[in-house]
Amino acid sequence: MPQNKLTKLRSILAGGRQILVNTDPRFKLTVIGLIVGLTSGLAAIGLNFGLKYFHHLFHEIDSMQWKILLPVIGLFTTVVLLKYIIRDFDGHGLPEVIHSITLKGGNVKFRSSFSKLLGSLITISTGGSAGPEAPVVVSGAAIGSNFARFLKADEKIKIAVTGSGAAAAIAAIFNAPITGIIFTMEVIIGDWASIYMLPVAIASVTGTEISRLLNGNQIPFALHLKFVSVYDIGATIGLAVVCALISILFIKTLRNSSIYLERYFKNALVKATVGGLLVGLISFQVPVIRGEGYEFVQQLISGHFASGAGFIFLVIFLKIVVTSVTLGAGGAGGVFAPALVIGSASGYLFCTIINLFFPEIPLNELALFALIGMTGVISGTLNAPLTGMFLTIEITGGYDAILPLLLVAFLTSALVKIVEKHSIYHYELAKKGFLHRPRTDGRILADIKPLELLEQDLITIPPVLLLRDIIPTIKKSKRNYFPVVDENDGRFCGMVYFNDLKEFIFNAEMLNTILVEEVMHSDLTTITLADNLNEIQNKFEMTKSWSLPVVEDGKFRGLISKATMLDLYRKELRVQTEN
Repeated sequence: MPQNKLTKLRSILAGGRQILVNTDPRFKLTVIGLIVGLTSGLAAIGLNFGLKYFHHLFHEIDSMQWKILLPVIGLFTTVVLLKYIIRDFDGHGLPEVIHSITLKGGNVKFRSSFSKLLGSLITISTGGSAGPEAPVVVSGAAIGSNFARFLKADEKIKIAVTGSGAAAAIAAIFNAPITGIIFTMEVIIGDWASIYMLPVAIASVTGTEISRLLNGNQIPFALHLKFVSVYDIGATIGLAVVCALISILFIKTLRNSSIYLERYFKNALVKATVGGLLVGLISFQVPVIRGEGYEFVQQLISGHFASGAGFIFLVIFLKIVVTSVTLGAGGAGGVFAPALVIGSASGYLFCTIINLFFPEIPLNELALFALIGMTGVISGTLNAPLTGMFLTIEITGGYDAILPLLLVAFLTSALVKIVEKHSIYHYELAKKGFLHRPRTDGRILADIKPLELLEQDLITIPPVLLLRDIIPTIKKSKRNYFPVVDENDGRFCGMVYFNDLKEFIFNAEMLNTILVEEVMHSDLTTITLADNLNEIQNKFEMTKSWSLPVVEDGKFRGLISKATMLDLYRKELRVQTEN
């Protein structure tokens, strides 16, 4: 391209950027939603095409040795790529996206826009048991985040746009625009405010249209039900209990497999090799648990599945194990697809057992219960009943089954929450104190930085000063407490409170003989600027104090008072609730 044309193009782009930077926020959100929806949708389609290509390529391999070793090669390559080359090795990545929205103002690393896509392409196409949805969500969120940063957007817009990328990715990969919206609002952002809803909805619809344009308007698992009887609805309650138990087992296995693999195999490459070998050995014996497993789901729903109940039970158990090992050993991928496989198999098995032992109960076709089980396990595993219900409806066209789907979604998630307070995406964040949903105390306090509360208008006094010599300081100070600081090394020694001096002020003998260090409080609870507001609040409650000194490296930095914290809390609350 000639230099003058290149300069003109740059000028046009810069002008367009400046217009978007200065335009009305809602117009800005609309335009960004469209752009992010387009790019995230293309990322999802690109991964989908890549998986289909490599699935066809590796399907031709008949050698036993290669089929066992493929997952080893896949996991090993994924770890090398993400950990040592791209340096973006954070599991399946969704907790990091949620963390970025709750505590980092929607900032996601740019390299996350492609790293997890490449990792999941390798992991899944070589036989690792995982789903492509989580990497696509991370990619979409990273695209949205970095585009918002390019436009110098404020924090709320960055959060909205980051969520928009996630919505477009889910919508594009499943051809499910409503699910994209609901998953983002329910799981990723956790807030249904209109400022978030607008770009999320636009991006989700845009991502879906891109998917339909390139892939066609296809429902992944088409199903046509004749009717849903009262017996089916009654049996759904029993299936909800089964789905809850399986969801709990899935969550605990996912969590513990990572812990155990890390404990016994410290080296990431050794862990990937061992995990890949285990996955290869199991999947060679039961091939349906390889990869996403959508073909198996299609067989169950279409009625083309011919094996017995024992085989289905084996698939459920092994899919849980192999998915947990794949992700725990360093593979890149999500749990949507495995949960769909496990759930559909659980529902199918439940109905098979009921028909076997209670043939007098006229239940509907097995496919209906595969759908219900799918909804139950998704809802229970993700702690997201609306996502589970609408995902199943959109990917199967099962609108006629909305009542049992609604019932199993909310019953399963409620039962799982009794045992597991947080979903697999939220558990680690909650454990580290990083899970702060919008408009909650934790989130408001997390948005306030201790430096904003620091009060430095205090007069310090040395510890060897006589009490009579601090009277002039008391007269000119607006405070009734005084930090004691060593004049030689600047070390913080303690605090002197005016109430402690009252008994000495009218006694000339004591004023002339008692030193500051004799009346100061040295066993004080202190705080640092690295503490978060939740920790500071806990220290206030523990000590029953109204103010605490800020001390770092032994040096006095200032004071933080409860009154200042509450005042700033009210201001932040108004900001977060105005939309």
